[in-house]
Amino acid sequence: MGEEGFTAEQIDTSRPHPARMYDYYLGGQDNYEVDRAAAERVITLLPDIRTAARENRSFLHRATRIVAARGIRQFIDIGTGIPTSPNTHEVARTVDPAVRVAYVDNDPIVSAYAGAKLTSAGDAGFVLADLRDPGAVLEHPVISGLIDFDEPVALLLVAILHFIDDAADPRALVAALTDALPPGSCLVLSHATSDFHDAEQLASVRKVYDNATANLTLRPYAQVRSYFDGFDLLEPGIVQPPFWRPASPVPDDPELHGLGFYCGVGVKR
Repeated sequence: MGEEGFTAEQIDTSRPHPARMYDYYLGGQDNYEVDRAAAERVITLLPDIRTAARENRSFLHRATRIVAARGIRQFIDIGTGIPTSPNTHEVARTVDPAVRVAYVDNDPIVSAYAGAKLTSAGDAGFVLADLRDPGAVLEHPVISGLIDFDEPVALLLVAILHFIDDAADPRALVAALTDALPPGSCLVLSHATSDFHDAEQLASVRKVYDNATANLTLRPYAQVRSYFDGFDLLEPGIVQPPFWRPASPVPDDPELHGLGFYCGVGVKR
């Protein structure tokens, strides 16, 4: 039994899990047959999903380095997902080895990996909690032990909000989290969108996720932009992942221009 009080038997392998499907898109091994079967159905419907996952991951790495280069030394990474090296603490510590990172996820399988892959290096902790209960996240002893809310914090919400349906009011959840951050803090966010694909095609993809442990809610640009209220966007604003401060020129590839993801980084006023 792990420190959060669950057993391995509590890991649900009867239905696909979005985090494990994402691991499969990235070429990982930490997934089950039910996840692979669902992921392959999505790949058939949306062949660029693997590229989108890789580009989203690359955005996370670039944004983490840039935020750390701004002097932020503490990170809260919500919706961590299956650990895939380099993880947030590994990337941030290339800028400063003293960076502290609190990882948060509601999937017990992520917690099962946390000790070996996320928290073993020190000044990092894991919280088994749900974004839909921001109070439980912010008040958790792991968070209070690692994060000083009198100093700027980087809040990472990467590829997580599209698994929160409208009834849960994701904008209010983001506001509850960001209200706790002091000025100068950063919000790093990415979100799947319906803006670049055929509606019928996306409806079929959503049906696959309807059978998973979390549904998929795609949102347009304006809704993604609203999460950054109270924040000044860093250049180039909200764009698709390949075009957010790429390390090298982006090829003129129609697939990259059609990826169904938005991302951005904002600085709290």
